Amino acid sequence: MIRFEQVSVRYEGLARPTLSGVDLTVPEGEMVLVVGPSGVGKSTLLGAVSGLVPHFTGGVLTGRVTVGGRDTRTHKPRELADLVGTVGQDPLAHFVTDTVEDELAYGMESLGLASDVMRRRVEETLDLLGLAELRDRPIATLSGGQRQRVAIGSVLTPHPRVLVLDEPTSALDPAAAEDVLAVLQRLVHDLGTTVLMAEHRLERVVQYADQVLLLPAPGAPPVLGAPAEIMALSPVRPPVVDLGRLVGWDPLPLSVRDARRRAAGLRERLADVEPPAPGQPPHEVPAYAPETPLPAQPAARPGLLDRVLGRGRTRRTAPAVPLATPGDADAPVARVEGLGVRHGRIEALRGVSLSVAPGETVALMGRNGAGKSTLLTTLIGTTEPSTGSVLVGGLRPSRTPPRDMVRRVGLVPQEPRDLLYADTVAAECVAADADAGAPGGSCRALVSELLPGVPDDAHPRDLSEGQRLALALALVLTARPPLLLLDEPTRGLDYAAKARLVGVLRRLAAEGRALVLATHDVELAAELAHRVVILADGEVVADGPTRQVVVSSPAFAPQTAKILAPGQWLTVAQVRTALEAPA
Repeated sequence: MIRFEQVSVRYEGLARPTLSGVDLTVPEGEMVLVVGPSGVGKSTLLGAVSGLVPHFTGGVLTGRVTVGGRDTRTHKPRELADLVGTVGQDPLAHFVTDTVEDELAYGMESLGLASDVMRRRVEETLDLLGLAELRDRPIATLSGGQRQRVAIGSVLTPHPRVLVLDEPTSALDPAAAEDVLAVLQRLVHDLGTTVLMAEHRLERVVQYADQVLLLPAPGAPPVLGAPAEIMALSPVRPPVVDLGRLVGWDPLPLSVRDARRRAAGLRERLADVEPPAPGQPPHEVPAYAPETPLPAQPAARPGLLDRVLGRGRTRRTAPAVPLATPGDADAPVARVEGLGVRHGRIEALRGVSLSVAPGETVALMGRNGAGKSTLLTTLIGTTEPSTGSVLVGGLRPSRTPPRDMVRRVGLVPQEPRDLLYADTVAAECVAADADAGAPGGSCRALVSELLPGVPDDAHPRDLSEGQRLALALALVLTARPPLLLLDEPTRGLDYAAKARLVGVLRRLAAEGRALVLATHDVELAAELAHRVVILADGEVVADGPTRQVVVSSPAFAPQTAKILAPGQWLTVAQVRTALEAPA
């Protein structure tokens, strides 16, 4: 179905090709998972199948890519639309209509399908992806995960023979991700659809793949093979494979079920060992206090919080009256009491109460549309409470000018491009140092830690999704805010990049900063969070220590916990420490 013949892709200004010597065949009716570290060319490979590379992205493609017998060099994306359905990393870039139902129908209208066929397929897709309740909703009002499902649905309705998906589950909660993967399984097994999919959250998808295509390094030739064989040599691998490597299982398990069948001996070895607790809030760490006075913001460039709000947007600027003393070790960094938020007829939050202590890391979890992002935006002041109160650093965020909030709270949004305006990484870093009043080079040092090897002259929009997110995080961290908010911080990150991120965030917590993460990444929560808060339909339904909340949850338990239950082990790192400890 898909044939690459000695394909290489080189973009202008880059010293080496992004893809080199790709020669492989993807048979009809198979699900092929594309894996590899961030920035190795996975999105470029997928774009070559849909014709977006090079017709839309530019660059020079040598060799030949054929899909269903059509040469992508001579067939532009619109001439492949009936054959290939594509969903990129950014669902917003995919939409052309205003409502869910219209978006699902648009592709079929473009192909001239009969109205009765269109109606039937729209209804089928609404049911398949759990979108029926959202059919009349404006797309602009949906959560990131809901938009992801709509984007996937919009390419399913024309019934393409090939689906090209770039991180299709990255913004989905665990249950929604399983639903989407079940749909893809049905398309592959029952209809013979060919699926080519890149995904960093391998714990969700690797067990469903027929083959795995590994891109080991930028420009290196890919390796295609059976999932277990590729996972044995892959630099990126899910926890279940990591655990199998640790204890020497052969062949390596790819699913929790396979691992549990082999783990009886391991569970016995660990039965009398107490798992180390996920980091408890280090209350002995002194509360964060800025080393320097709040700097005046440069008039020529908006601060980071202004950029999240949007350039030129005016806000109410009531005097900033502290309601508590910042830096008081006994005072929470943030306190929310009885919070309610409405978006028109939609009640996004109701009766939410929580506090975040200095040095504490809190994971906000819950299904798509539960209110996680709304809660974060109330903490920075871009959403005003309908009821209840929100205090951050002793201030009411919605009534405080952004320039007074930027040194108290920082947000890395789901769409990191909202924070990126300069033409180079170096220019972004220089501006971030000036915004924060930080010594020169502070931001660049953070970028080097999170993004090794990214040059100063790289354009932020040319970076991969994961690389842009890491750059945005470095910009926000430069201001050293006592409260850091991250919305889906591991979207687009491979396991190595996620490990670097975890190291940085642990250090920030140890310094006394409070972290609040809205995430669907159960492995991240297990690795990092002291506490987990689960939201459902705008309400808090669970709030407690990480182990207590996630181990008993089928949806939010990490792979290690499921494999070693009833033991309360959360991560492979905990198991490794226990096995390596002297008797």
